Amino acid sequence: MNQGPELLRRLLRAKDRMDRASHEEWPVARLAEVSAVSPAHFARSFKQAFGLPPHRYLLSRRIERAVAMLRDTDLPVTEIAVQTGWSSLGTFGRIFRDITGDSPGNVRERERERAGQAASASVPECHARAAQRPDLKIAVLEKRRREAVASEHSA
Repeated sequence: MNQGPELLRRLLRAKDRMDRASHEEWPVARLAEVSAVSPAHFARSFKQAFGLPPHRYLLSRRIERAVAMLRDTDLPVTEIAVQTGWSSLGTFGRIFRDITGDSPGNVRERERERAGQAASASVPECHARAAQRPDLKIAVLEKRRREAVASEHSA
């Protein structure tokens, strides 16, 4: 299915809104309203255009912001969770671990070490971070299933 430039502009409008206010709730109906299309059409078109469903895209933006705050601030993890849009610390921790593969505290430590090393490295930090970005095209349950199968085979 081919998406015309007008639809892509509308989808980008919704994506930009999520980027600017990822801490807010963005149900598909609200995003569809921003894009001036039906909710079902929005969800299908967004995934086709950007490779991720809208909710997963929003989760990835929240986690990326949380990682940056862990690296750049001394705020407690609870405060970072709240500022990035999570109402439950448990949900934040579970999704954070599913996407990054580690706890917020360990990521804070690792990111600060990486930032110190990047200052003296020859590879630009933006390229190093892009290489470390998690693959969000695989569902969390699929990641867990693959890990379970791998651990069964290695045992």
